Amino acid sequence: MPVHPRSTQRSDGSGPAWAALRPLVIIGVVSAQRIAGRQIVCVGFADWETELWTNQHHLMHRLAADNEVLFVESLGLRRPTLAARDLSRLLRRLHTGLRPPRTLDGVHVLSPLLIPMHSSTLVRSANTLLLRALVERACTRLRFERPILWAYVPQAEVLLQALKPSLVVYHCVDDIAAQERIDTASFRAAEERFARRADLVLASARPLVDRLESIAENVLYAPNVADVQLFATALQQGDADPAMLSLPRPRILFVGAIVQSKLDFELILSLAALRREWSFALVGPVGPGDPSTDVSELAAAPNIHLLGHRPHHMLPQVMRAADAAIIPYANNQLTASVFPMKVYEQLAAGLPVIATPLPSLQGLPDVALGSDAQCICAAIERALASDSDETRRGRSQRAAQHSWDARLAQIGEAIAAIEGGRER
Repeated sequence: MPVHPRSTQRSDGSGPAWAALRPLVIIGVVSAQRIAGRQIVCVGFADWETELWTNQHHLMHRLAADNEVLFVESLGLRRPTLAARDLSRLLRRLHTGLRPPRTLDGVHVLSPLLIPMHSSTLVRSANTLLLRALVERACTRLRFERPILWAYVPQAEVLLQALKPSLVVYHCVDDIAAQERIDTASFRAAEERFARRADLVLASARPLVDRLESIAENVLYAPNVADVQLFATALQQGDADPAMLSLPRPRILFVGAIVQSKLDFELILSLAALRREWSFALVGPVGPGDPSTDVSELAAAPNIHLLGHRPHHMLPQVMRAADAAIIPYANNQLTASVFPMKVYEQLAAGLPVIATPLPSLQGLPDVALGSDAQCICAAIERALASDSDETRRGRSQRAAQHSWDARLAQIGEAIAAIEGGRER
């Protein structure tokens, strides 16, 4: 379904149109313009080499197959702590911060050396000069001219004058300003400026769409999707994760970052207390983005099992051994704007999915919602009682339309419409 610009002038009359894009949901794999032969500078909110790939990693890795992509790693918007994870990252950035980009997974990766004190006007000015110089040098080395500027953080606005981008995309997949140790005021101000300037704004959850539509007219609803082909292999015969197989059944699985800022630890403990005969397996790293996370109570529960991180390509083996999946997110400002990427991964694997009532999951097919431990236990019991090979195949087939290829096709159509409108 193509999306067309509403006019050919910006609201200030200075240039190309705001593309008035209605929020859309993928329905099937759409036929659209491929994004190919372009140069893309992506400003991310994470490092490239990270334990958990997010939207930015999956999209840029796929775009790099047909385009030249320069990925600018996290600008250090969160104030660092003395935790080992933060200190290790700071030392790594000191080592790589002034070096030219390196190539990883087909993507050119730049690690800019910046000072993580964004509430200071003086520091912000120094960081602006540093970032511009490092990105300009990288673009000169890569022979980039007027690339697409694709930013997951609005602080990329400082690159507008230097890059003179052919197209500006603001991709909002989280309410970053709601995170702890973020300078909320300066982030919100930068976001308002950058969203107004962007040619296309992508938002991964309905609350993000609602907020950004009050700023910009060119907002496209683009929920997180999944590598559905990979996760569908969980339905096939094959090896299963040994640690999962060692647990008594039923095995109730959570996959993802184990952090107190997003997960409801009290809810998980209550679930384990209500169903002591069930095994609750938590698979993922502890504390990324929230290094103060304390999992001691979870680790002490006899039927809660912290199994550690698994590489992305091994997650189908984990899910092959699971009986149901849970998404026990807390109810807070941060999770109010989250569409978990794990939703379609788990559905593609055929698993029953039970979650807390996040706004983004309301009315979502094949996801049962429960507001407390009793409701979630009841939903899991219903799912276990009705589960079968046939119902698992049905979930996987319905999830198949929510692929990265389909999402890129949708975005490609939106970009083609914007650029086509400029030529008329």
